[in-house]
Amino acid sequence: MEPTTRVLVADDSPTVRLVVRMELEAAGYDVCEAVDGAEAVEVARRARPDVVLLDVEMPVLDGYGALAQLKADPALADIPVVVLTGLDGDETVVRALAAGAHDHLRKPPGAAELLARVGAAARVGALQEQLRARVEELDRLSRTDVLTGLHNRRHVEEQLRALGAGCLRHGYSLAVLLVDVDRFKQVNDTAGHAAGDAVLQAVAAAMAGQVRAEDVLGRWGGEEFLVLLPHTGAAAAQVLAERLRATVAAVRVPTPAGDLGVTVSIGGAAAETPGDHDLLGLADAQLYAVKGGGRDAVRVVQSRG
Repeated sequence: MEPTTRVLVADDSPTVRLVVRMELEAAGYDVCEAVDGAEAVEVARRARPDVVLLDVEMPVLDGYGALAQLKADPALADIPVVVLTGLDGDETVVRALAAGAHDHLRKPPGAAELLARVGAAARVGALQEQLRARVEELDRLSRTDVLTGLHNRRHVEEQLRALGAGCLRHGYSLAVLLVDVDRFKQVNDTAGHAAGDAVLQAVAAAMAGQVRAEDVLGRWGGEEFLVLLPHTGAAAAQVLAERLRATVAAVRVPTPAGDLGVTVSIGGAAAETPGDHDLLGLADAQLYAVKGGGRDAVRVVQSRG
């Protein structure tokens, strides 16, 4: 048990709360209290305990109601709840366990059993937290491009679908920019793949410093990047695209063969109103036109839907 493990004791009996608090604090737990179910939920949201000891019979909101609210709150749902009950029979315990309680204690709880069950609940909670953190890390890794550290294609595609649906449903503007590193094959062929990787990393870092927090920047594939710009029309997208182009053009990438200059071509499209917009297709067409016209330039158009 970690010294900072916090236990919320929710019981309308001052005597029960005092006895339980004394036993837990003597064992090194940090204890907070609530006198009814409604206060228990409020204190849990504020104090974020590691374990909740929850009496079944309480005024204002009973233990079942409090347990339901705790389990319905995503921020609190994984906190182990040990129900306290002075009622005879198994019906109360079965009902509480079915509602999501981790364990139960009969009142008055003996010191040894109290500490054993609270300790077990705390360990379960810690393991759940570790598992959740691991799952979140794996999800993050599955959405990250290893070379550049940007979002990968899977994540960008999901965001494009979500933003496109939002544009259609709520009527906000949306723009996309397709960015291609100019003459990238030549870099690989003359300076080597390590230099090519360095170029991609430098371009990614340069563009990441120019986009807004709400924008989505990711590696689309190979030497292409995609930028999603919610609440952005064609004029604003053109301005950002030109800023991205100029920022990358100022980058010098050190390689064993000497510093490399980098340029990008950018094609973009924007939708101001809901409709059937193939923004990615339009952006790709503009990129093709830019590359055909000499590269290191920007072209953004307005979709008519």
